[in-house]
Formats: sequence, structure tokens, C-alpha cells
Amino acid sequence: MSEIVRSRDPDVLETCDIIVDVHGKYDGIRYFDHHQRFFNETFSENFRTKLSSCGLIFKHFGKRIISERLALDINHPHVDILYVKLYESFLEALDANDNGISAYPQNIKPLFKAQLDLSSLVANFNPRWNQPSDDTVLFNLFLKASDFIGSIFLDQLDYYGKSWIVARELILEAFKKRFEYDSEGRIVVFDEFLPWKSHLAQIEHEFNAIGQILYVLYTDGKDWRVHAVPVAPDSFTSRKNLPEKWRGLRDEILSLECNIQDCIFVHAR
Repeated sequence: MSEIVRSRDPDVLETCDIIVDVHGKYDGIRYFDHHQRFFNETFSENFRTKLSSCGLIFKHFGKRIISERLALDINHPHVDILYVKLYESFLEALDANDNGISAYPQNIKPLFKAQLDLSSLVANFNPRWNQPSDDTVLFNLFLKASDFIGSIFLDQLDYYGKSWIVARELILEAFKKRFEYDSEGRIVVFDEFLPWKSHLAQIEHEFNAIGQILYVLYTDGKDWRVHAVPVAPDSFTSRKNLPEKWRGLRDEILSLECNIQDCIFVHAR
């Protein structure tokens, strides 16, 4: 376990192997500060958010962290996918907060107060204004905050590396087989439920097939379900709804209307 030193003393900092968030230097090897006047480093050309020291560390060491945590060769294709996914889904928001970048334009008024975001939860580890504190207290609170955010990061890495990426591979396989079910490739069929919406949108983009999939079918082991694909993963608007005359019908009435046996239900929307 490496020793952690908290200091702004230049002489103390120069005894350290890696210097993070202080010292006014960045070289991607030993120095990882982002407070320099002309610092404008981003994660990649596909991102606009300026990195904080958090993002800098992940940019340079993220693939190694993913590789070691998941026991994957660092050149495994999953490492590259997870490297980008973890940054955009978890770390970019921390970089933005540290650099004072809002998630939306300032002229947009929020509908409610969201005071329990990840950055604010970490900030709550700071001593209260009326709480006695010294270097020892501050250091212990820093370690608690580090353990807190570190455990969340590892949970996210494990989720994306052991669940999310597995679903992606199954969805990709089904996507490639779509012409077996429809000559125009508009239907994707899964053997089980999968969290498919964001994956399918990304896969469509990668294969230059944006908007082509209209329906997703999967079985729960007993029955089959049909989902109309939304225009975007977080949208309630479908690319092509099921026929209006089917909606809200159940059982035998539905089966008679659509001429398909053993139907159960179609949502009214």
C-alpha cells in the first residue's frame, strides 16, 4: 500500500512519486495538476469537459486499473470500451464539478433542488465550520472520503465490467442476427431480458444503422414480450408503435383483433 501525503510544501511534494492536484504542473508521468492558467486538457477529442486531476489520473491510468480489476489483458477490446464508458458515466461529472462547469445552461431554472449529487456527498466529509479540526482530523476525513468515492468507483467498474459489457455482447450478437427474423433487419430477438436500450442505440451508431431497429422481442422463459424501440434511449416516443387498434386490449379480445393466438396484453400507450 502506497503512503499518502497531503501537503502544499514544494519540498515535501518533491519527495513524492506522484503529485496530484497541487504543484502547478502536469506531464502525465509524475505531475497531475489542473490549476495552471493555460491548462485545457480533455479526456479525448470526443469530450469538451476540461479535466480535473481526477480525470487526469483516469486518463493515464484508467486502462491499467480496468485491466487489473477485471483480469483482462490491457489490449482486450473490452478495456477500451469500459475506459470510455466509465469516464462518460461517472468521472466526467466529477471533472465538471471541480472545474465549475454546469450540466445545463444557467438560464434554465431547475424544477427542484438536487443537493445530493456525488460531489456534494464527498464535500460532506469536510469538517463543519464549528467542528474542531487539525491536520490529523483533516487527514482522517480525507481518508474516509477517499474510501467512500473509491468504493463507488469500484462498484461502477464492476457493474460495467461484469454486467453491462456482458449484455452488450449478447445484444451485439442478436443485432447481427436480425435479418434471420426480418428481411429488412427491423427486429432484434433476445433469449432473455437484457438492459438493451442504450446498448442498441450505440450499436446502431457503430454499424451505421441508426433508426433501423423498430422492435425488440425477448422471452422470460414462459411468455414473449414485444417492445417498440424508442427514438432515443431515454425517450417515451417510439419509432413505430404497435397498431392503435391493439392498444389497451387483453387476452382473447386482443388475440381476435391481431389474429395471433394466446396474446396477453398491449399497453394503451
